[in-house]
Parts: sequence; C-alpha cells; structure tokens
Amino acid sequence: MAPRALWKGTLAVGDLVCPVALYAAASTAERVSFNIVNAGTGHRVRREYVDQDTGKPVEREDQVKGYETSKDRFVILEPDEIAAATPESDKTIGVDAFLACGDVDTLFFDRPYFLAPSSDAGEEAFALIREGMRAKKVAAIAHAVLFRRWRALVVRPHERGLVANTLNFDYEVRDADKVFGDIPAMKIKGEMLDLAKHIIGTKKGEFDPSTFDDRYDAALAELVKAKLEGRRIEKPKPEPKGKVIDLMEALRQSAKGSNDVARKPARAKKPAAQKAPSRKAG
Repeated sequence: MAPRALWKGTLAVGDLVCPVALYAAASTAERVSFNIVNAGTGHRVRREYVDQDTGKPVEREDQVKGYETSKDRFVILEPDEIAAATPESDKTIGVDAFLACGDVDTLFFDRPYFLAPSSDAGEEAFALIREGMRAKKVAAIAHAVLFRRWRALVVRPHERGLVANTLNFDYEVRDADKVFGDIPAMKIKGEMLDLAKHIIGTKKGEFDPSTFDDRYDAALAELVKAKLEGRRIEKPKPEPKGKVIDLMEALRQSAKGSNDVARKPARAKKPAAQKAPSRKAG
C-alpha cells in the first residue's frame, strides 16, 4: 500500500512549477511502545486534566490555551484568536536560492520528508528540477506553510525524488559557546597528532545505516517475548574497561592494534544476527 501524503501543493522554481506531495521520511511507528496499565486491575488508564487548585476535572470544552506572564498569571487565547494568527497557506514550496549541498549546518536540520510528483502531468517538470540540481550539485533553500506554521526547508535530490528537511529557526539552535566556552584551547602536534591521524585513517569507512542496531528496542522486544513465554531475562554484565593512564601510550597501543587487524587475512562475514521481532505491547 502506498503511503499517505501528509501535504499536497506545488514546488515552484521561478516560473517552473510542478505539483508535489510530501511524505514522512522517518517514523518511530515500528518501535516497541507501551500503554499505561493499572497494576491492580490490568486495565488501561487514561489521562485527565484537573484544576491544580481545586483538584476537580476540567471538561474539554472548558480547556483553553494560556500564556504565562508571571507566576500563575496567564493571558488566555481563544481558539479563533489563535486561528487568526496562523499564516495563510498558498500550498506552495517556493525556492528562494540554491547553494552547495554542504553549506547548511546540520545543526539546523529538523524533520526529513520525501517530495514526489503528485500527478503524471508534473513528472517531467519534477525530473527537470531534480536533475538540474543533481548536475549542479546544489540544494535549494525554500519556504512553505506546513502544518499551520511557516517553515524554512532545504531540498535536495535523492534517488528518483527529492528530500526536504524542515529547518530549525536560528533562535531554536542553542549557542555552542555556552557548552564549549570553558574547553581550553590546546594545540596537538608532533607524534601524538600523527598517531591520532593514523588511527582515524585505519577506521575509514562509509555511511551504511543498515548496520546501526537499535539495541534498546531489540532488548525490549526480547523482554516482551520472554514474558509471554514465561522465561526470565538475565541482565547482561558490562564489560570491564581498562584505565587509561598515559595518553601517548594509549595512542601507540591503539595504533598497534589497528595495524595487527589490518595484517590479518580477511574472513568470510558471518550472517548478521536477526533482531528480535517487534511486537506492540499493551
């Protein structure tokens, strides 16, 4: 079954326009999820909003949004007032500029979406935009009103389609100096730097997301399976780690270990271990 489009509109590059659909590119739906259950009865429990002073439940029709101006003092905003502040959507992803694919700091990346043509009539224009960007090795900075908010996006070619990442606003990205400011400035050079570069060189590889295992999710799935089968899961013991005393010596030992691995003949790879089947709990 084809996925459901989250949004439909047009992609506009100057006078070149094509109809497109936006799809979620990432999902957490396959993760193990839980429900909150009453331990005594085994029944599911539900959340209820209560007045913090009276302790009485507040019915849905009496719930409104409020902005706290000071301790326990709020400006109340009615639903129609909030709706009036929502930007109007022209259902267009408008391209503002093109830039090199690596020019956008990944700190600003928010959510990824797939962009695909939404009709046969727009496929040629879509392919023209995609292949033009691919040939020039550029990404597009664009804007659109998505899900009731004005959003900036970076759009780039991906296989036979496009990927659009919504971008965090500048005020949403925290100041790195507040975290890194106290790190002392140090110059690493000589043998120590050479050894570090050597170790990094021996670990050179390629990005392959299929090799990443969600060990926590797999462990939860195995735990649920074991509980259903009446088995007991033993908690794995952490592996002991050696204490690093001398940084230079640790670098030399690491470099030596890397060289030993590189000299060993290649062995046939064993089949990857299968992940425990996920099962929704509750």
